[in-house]
Amino acid sequence: MRWAALLAAVAMLSACATPQRAMLPGEEAWSGRLAMTVQSEPPQSFSAGFDLRGTPAAGELQLATPLGTSLATVSWSPGSAELRQGGQVTRRVSLDELTTELSGTPVPVAALFGWLRGQAGDVPGWQADLTRQPEGRITARRFAPLPAAELRVVVQP
Repeated sequence: MRWAALLAAVAMLSACATPQRAMLPGEEAWSGRLAMTVQSEPPQSFSAGFDLRGTPAAGELQLATPLGTSLATVSWSPGSAELRQGGQVTRRVSLDELTTELSGTPVPVAALFGWLRGQAGDVPGWQADLTRQPEGRITARRFAPLPAAELRVVVQP
């Protein structure tokens, strides 16, 4: 399934937002908007509201339309990752494997936790621009391996 498929699913989904689980000690949470562009053939782009909770090792990313309708929920823990979209569940052994299947390139969801705190971190092939992180804006670009990709995040205050 591709990110573009998530956009097509918007028209078919009418479920309410998924209730969030309780926060555990050491977990963090952010909300806002994200957009991703992948320079694949054909190019893909995706944007959604998001709620990110947890840690790089175990967490949950909820994606929603501007009206708050749930698009999908990605959850991960050591040794597993799953995408819940409508009534379908896709399971993989890692978050990288799952995001690669969705977008054609691994998306550094785990690194996003550090980027949101203003920590550059080292993600092979990705370069994060954190100059506007104090304003709640992050841009990360993937240059290698191809396809190139850009992830833009705006955090709600």
